[in-house]
Amino acid sequence: MSFAIDLGGNTALVTGAGQGVGRAIACALASAGATVHVNDLRDELTEDTIDTIRAAGGSASSAPFDVTDYDAVQQVIGTIDPLDILVNNAGNAGTQSWDLTPFATTSPPDWDRYLGINLYGVMYCTRAALPKMIDRRYGRIVTIVSDIARWGEPYLAPYAAAKAGASGFGRSIAREVGRYGITVNNVALGTLGHTEVDPDTGQLSDADRKALSQYIVRRRGRPDDVAPMVTLLVSPLAEWITGQTIPVNGGYTVNL
Repeated sequence: MSFAIDLGGNTALVTGAGQGVGRAIACALASAGATVHVNDLRDELTEDTIDTIRAAGGSASSAPFDVTDYDAVQQVIGTIDPLDILVNNAGNAGTQSWDLTPFATTSPPDWDRYLGINLYGVMYCTRAALPKMIDRRYGRIVTIVSDIARWGEPYLAPYAAAKAGASGFGRSIAREVGRYGITVNNVALGTLGHTEVDPDTGQLSDADRKALSQYIVRRRGRPDDVAPMVTLLVSPLAEWITGQTIPVNGGYTVNL
């Protein structure tokens, strides 16, 4: 048995692939031989990812739509045939950045910005992709979620709810479609970003030291930490892995 991951002949769609984790996943799938459709709201980021993939000898094209627009999602994904792999990566933690707000001071419009992308976006894309996967009796779906959904975090309750909802949604879909040769999994992330080092002392900043004290591996995650797990889950090697939420988190949470 060979353990090399070969996605040659597969077509993949990665949402939110213009930068960060999504871009790393798109590049990894292309390097394994998949033809990748790159989705992002910002055209310049989409094109940058496509250029990077093509420069490395891979195949990529643009799939422009907003994951919160059900009709646009249906229209664009309907043109991708076949679609073997869907990676629901697009997400947010607020409008622009972390919005640490006590839940008791929020209202439904505040929740919508989390639910629209992190939950409904996942549902819309999955709904658009599944019929053809069922017809072909094959498919791989991976959704990027967060350890916050598993562990909880104060002042981020709507975000945690959206990510937990996406995780539960994936588990339910896995039970529905396993009979058709389709696997559905979630990858739960810890904190990603650059570890902050004091330029004068070369030591971690106090804020970073406190944050990273919760991690077994004392650094923040990087996009390239996530891409290998996703690549494995969408490959033939993982055909008996489904309905799971798999942490890639530096040991932020440790499960039996």
